[in-house]
Amino acid sequence: MAIAIVGAGLSGCVIAHQLAKAGKRCIVFESRSHVGGNCYTERDGKTGVLVHVYGPHIFHTDKAHVWHFINQFGTFKPYAHRVKATVKGQVYSLPINLHTINQFFQQAMRPAEAKHFIQQQAHDIPNPQTFEEQALAFVGEALYEAFFKGYTIKQWGVSPQELPASILKRLPLRFNYDDRYFNHPWQAMPEEGYTPLFERMLDHPNIEVHLQTSFNPEDAAHFDHVFYSGPLDGWFDYRFGRLPYRTLDFHKKVLPDEEDYQGIAVMNYPDAAVPYTRITEHKHFAPWLYEQTRGTVLYEEHSRACQPNDIPYYPVRLAKGQALLQQYQAEAERLKNVTFVGRLGTFQYLDMDVTIDQALDVAAQYLARAQI
Repeated sequence: MAIAIVGAGLSGCVIAHQLAKAGKRCIVFESRSHVGGNCYTERDGKTGVLVHVYGPHIFHTDKAHVWHFINQFGTFKPYAHRVKATVKGQVYSLPINLHTINQFFQQAMRPAEAKHFIQQQAHDIPNPQTFEEQALAFVGEALYEAFFKGYTIKQWGVSPQELPASILKRLPLRFNYDDRYFNHPWQAMPEEGYTPLFERMLDHPNIEVHLQTSFNPEDAAHFDHVFYSGPLDGWFDYRFGRLPYRTLDFHKKVLPDEEDYQGIAVMNYPDAAVPYTRITEHKHFAPWLYEQTRGTVLYEEHSRACQPNDIPYYPVRLAKGQALLQQYQAEAERLKNVTFVGRLGTFQYLDMDVTIDQALDVAAQYLARAQI
């Protein structure tokens, strides 16, 4: 029998490629009309801008094996991601760095002075449990209120007091003028966009792809194994209720006569009064294509609770009250021939490189068991 891969996003494509390479026959089921999941990219017809259709995805990693793996499928161009934030009419650099601190507090501090100053601002919370506690212990109340509180409420739809501290721990705090958003050794974007990478991963005689095709969990018995990257609760037909996912609405603006709208790929809007979280300008994600473009494409990004007919983008893990998730996880563990993968299947907020790393590991574990 064949192996079923449900979802042609990052997890599904990596697993399918690895298993097919090892001689396993894989059938990929994808409910959308294209491969690539939320990483799907395409060129805008009016401007020629390479658009991240489901929102921007920036590749960065400190994992050498992940970097070497993804480079098999296309050429990557160096790309240093930078983010600005408009707060009360002023533009600041993110993540918070020495320039942000000096500008915000109207100072001219050197690194050691700024570090001491922030230590005085920070609250004494030895073991932060929530996002708010972590932020207050991290940068103090003034910077938390300006850059994190409003943005977090808009993005997650709950109070920062309900979110785990781990969400904020992903962000650095720098006492120099380095304004790169990530500090990983490998930061790049695929020259042709992400879609060709996925197409090449699936280009194997042992892989059969069915687009616009849903998978019925009742059919799992017809396969040796199922790797499922859809929503965890969806597999069980939401029998205990729906897990909280967030979805995104993109208000797309095509400006064929505007060369550069905001001067940067991402502008955050942390102020609670602004209804959207950020504006992304997609031409800046592929600067090597500037000469091929005519104008620019913007996404005004709005986050809200995911409804039954929406595309789920990321799970909401709260600091407390995970009983519903635990119920579904217990059910998932009882299934012998189904493995849940990816952001939605494992109910984790995963970066691209971590998703690839987990998918490689899942495929390797399956192949190891198959040889026993």
